Amino acid sequence: MTLWIRERAMPWRGRWSAAIWTTAAALLLVPAIAMRFDTGVNWTASDFVVMGVLLALTCGAFELATRMSGGWLSRAAFAVAVLGGFSMVWANLAVGLVGDGFNPANAMFMGIPLAAAVGTLLVRFRTARMARVMLVVAALHALVGVVAVVGGWGLPVNGPLHTVGVTLFFMAPWLLSALLFRLAARTRSAD
Repeated sequence: MTLWIRERAMPWRGRWSAAIWTTAAALLLVPAIAMRFDTGVNWTASDFVVMGVLLALTCGAFELATRMSGGWLSRAAFAVAVLGGFSMVWANLAVGLVGDGFNPANAMFMGIPLAAAVGTLLVRFRTARMARVMLVVAALHALVGVVAVVGGWGLPVNGPLHTVGVTLFFMAPWLLSALLFRLAARTRSAD
């Protein structure tokens, strides 16, 4: 009953949901079309399956988060976190973030979005607590980067500066998400 009332009160949600899933399907068509031309794109069936699963998980996570969240700021915070996690996993699967694709640091980086998901479920999508979860996830991300640099895991393919740069780049969405969640919590408490 409550979900029905929410859906009736927010009719835009159905349009956004359709747009998100349609965009994901279109993204999956891009490599299929590119393979028809001499572009160097050569995906296998397993590449399409992995990307399809990754897109489905991303869209599903975003849709669940937006249904569980309140205002625009918390939805934006979830969007930043979900898209940041998607980008990191995609880049890691494509080429690896540190060294080659089989580097131990890359396996550790794959655990970071999982930690974000577990933290989100533990705090039940509550905005003020989500800010803390995103800060913890950013700290975990930094820790993996430090371990990779100290362990020399990017060598000889990448140097330590590359590892630091990649770590900071993919850590930024977690920090931005934490800031947006904090702003959303303050806005909600001011009401």
